[in-house]
Amino acid sequence: MERISRREFLAQGGQAATAVAVGVAGGATASAAQGPVPRQVEAAQARAASQFAVLFDSTKCVGCRSCELACAAKNGLGRSPGEILEGGACEDVRALGPNVLTYVTRHPIGDDPSRPVCGKVQCMHCIEPACVASCPVAALEKTPEGPVVWHADLCLGCRYCVLACPFSVPRFEWSSPNPRIRKCDMCYDRVLEGHAPACVTACPTGALAFGRRAELLEIAHRRIAGSPGDYWHHVYGEFEAGGTNVLHLAAYPFGALGYRQELPLHPYPDYTHPAMRTIPWVVSGLVVALGAMSWMSNRRREVEEDEEGGRR
Repeated sequence: MERISRREFLAQGGQAATAVAVGVAGGATASAAQGPVPRQVEAAQARAASQFAVLFDSTKCVGCRSCELACAAKNGLGRSPGEILEGGACEDVRALGPNVLTYVTRHPIGDDPSRPVCGKVQCMHCIEPACVASCPVAALEKTPEGPVVWHADLCLGCRYCVLACPFSVPRFEWSSPNPRIRKCDMCYDRVLEGHAPACVTACPTGALAFGRRAELLEIAHRRIAGSPGDYWHHVYGEFEAGGTNVLHLAAYPFGALGYRQELPLHPYPDYTHPAMRTIPWVVSGLVVALGAMSWMSNRRREVEEDEEGGRR
């Protein structure tokens, strides 16, 4: 019988679980800017009101990429200033990698083509993260302070979090002999010490702000109300996927800046929990099936050996 490795077993289990989760969620998506907010989402947002969050205001971003430089230095990502600053304009919102935890995107829209409109890509630190719900060993944690962090000592390397994240954020170190899951952790150590994340501190234009989620939402809505002609009238992350702790303002529709649209109002764990609850049964069934196949193969070999011995 062909042997199946632990890696292949985990991968196949993850693919099955993800397929179930996507199937459950597939027909339930709707624009987060439409319709009444479900009570459980309101309750979750109320619980997250005092958590720490980051507000990115695209209208104030000049694309200097100081945030990228600060992130690389803080996290020892091995990216030189020249490599970052000479990287050129990029519209790829999937440009995150094991050594790129945040990225400034540039989009040639608006009245001044010489000044592209910028977006910012990083972990969104969801109020109820899909990555945390999908992890079978609690290697990912939604901390009481707000950031979502990864625990290396618990991780199995199954990469379910990579498959589950609706924002395609976690990255796996494929080329490393001791691979890790890499993502922004909102400089959790700095947050615990009462400091803002490195990217926020480094921003020279005030495009990034750090504070309690409720306070940042108030600031965002006040900016929209005070300058309605300068902003798209929506705070991205307020309700997307149940709400996130990284919020975005922009002058243009977020889809034009590469942000994912049509996310559900409900957090993804509402969809992934039913699928994850099936995993023990799926795994148990696979173990039983594989065990039965192994027994049958061994029994057939024993019979063949007995017959061969009898003929001698």
